[in-house]
Amino acid sequence: MKFNYPTGSTLNNHPSVDRPQKQSVPIYGKRGMSLEEELNESNRYYLSRGIAVVHKKPTPIQIVRVDYPKRSAARIKEAYFSKASTTDYNGVYKGKYIDFDAKETTNTTSFPLSNFHEHQITHMEQCQKVGGVCFTIVKFVKLDKIFLLPATDLFKFWKNIKNGGRKSIPLSVFEQNGYEINYQINPLIPYLEAVDQII
Repeated sequence: MKFNYPTGSTLNNHPSVDRPQKQSVPIYGKRGMSLEEELNESNRYYLSRGIAVVHKKPTPIQIVRVDYPKRSAARIKEAYFSKASTTDYNGVYKGKYIDFDAKETTNTTSFPLSNFHEHQITHMEQCQKVGGVCFTIVKFVKLDKIFLLPATDLFKFWKNIKNGGRKSIPLSVFEQNGYEINYQINPLIPYLEAVDQII
């Protein structure tokens, strides 16, 4: 029996016919998602398998004015950030409290520290002092590379700014001191494999 495919190729359904070998195909199905969306999906996977409980922290806002055209369609008309948020994610993994921030950059040679705020660094330092595991996950978008960098490395560069040091972390620091995370199917970003290296 002969099969015709839309591409014009044919395949005979006969034992003597050599069928094309399966080739490994890179995973591109979820590309285009933001790092936050990718991490949220990964965290849902970890939660569903009982591996870890990690959630995105809600942004603290104060609602000032709400419009009630009808009970089922209330709309927030005015709201303000009630306080500075800390980091993006926190949770529990292997009995340890983990706390981290996720950042993206289009830079290809370094990560600008202007992406962080003083209160976020202070929060991670406080968590780490009482035994928490803190880090940042940074995606170099144009390079399609993701790294986990322990908070202790982040703290060093943050303190250097105050002493007139550089205002960014070179890519080479991520490559040497961080842990590169490669995409896979489930979870999409297996960042807990890197966490295993620092706990």
